[in-house]
Amino acid sequence: MKKTYSDTIIIKLGGSLIVPNGGLDVEYIKRFQALIRKQIAEKNRRFFLFIGGGRLSRHYRDAGAEVTGHKLPPEELDWLGIHATRLNAQLFRTIFMDIAHPNIIIDYDTIQKTDKPVLIAAGWKPGWSTDYDAVVLAQDYNIKTLVKMSNTDYVYDKDPNSHTDAKPFKKLSWDEYLGMVGEAWTPGRSLPVDPVGAKLAKEQGVKAIYVNGKDLANVEKVINQEDFVGTVLE
Repeated sequence: MKKTYSDTIIIKLGGSLIVPNGGLDVEYIKRFQALIRKQIAEKNRRFFLFIGGGRLSRHYRDAGAEVTGHKLPPEELDWLGIHATRLNAQLFRTIFMDIAHPNIIIDYDTIQKTDKPVLIAAGWKPGWSTDYDAVVLAQDYNIKTLVKMSNTDYVYDKDPNSHTDAKPFKKLSWDEYLGMVGEAWTPGRSLPVDPVGAKLAKEQGVKAIYVNGKDLANVEKVINQEDFVGTVLE
């Protein structure tokens, strides 16, 4: 008999949270795993976890450029980033191996259906960002909200790590957001939601909730549909 769930939630887990400085943050991963398992056990929720590459992918891209002595082609940069997401995703599939679908989603032309409580997803192919892939996954399962976990509290008008006067937004339309960041996709460019993903989300009517993933208590509020700190993009 096919299992039913009270809710299905897509979480885009930023690689910067799990590999902040080149090494895995094991304590953070333990706490994240505990949150997901608690939600499944107590709330009967299902989770699609899309794992980013973060600084791991940047380390590989930087190493490739340093060894070759020249800037790598965009497609090659994309592939390094994609494989970084797949390595991170394999770790999470192993962590959730008792309750996760056995195959990581890496082909978004043929997304496998599952009634397992956890599905792990990773990067697809050059030209398509991980944010874009997450929206494709939402579209395929008719899910209208995804949670984007990153390392700042809000979406800002400029990088808050470099500008003390950066203005936070609690809510933005996709048009307003794209007006700020532009529509060009560059591998390795760090944005709250990349332009190709943002454009597809706008077309498909998918809402993104951007939160600081370091604060897992706040992430739990998002999942429970309580008041939270973060930015709604729709």
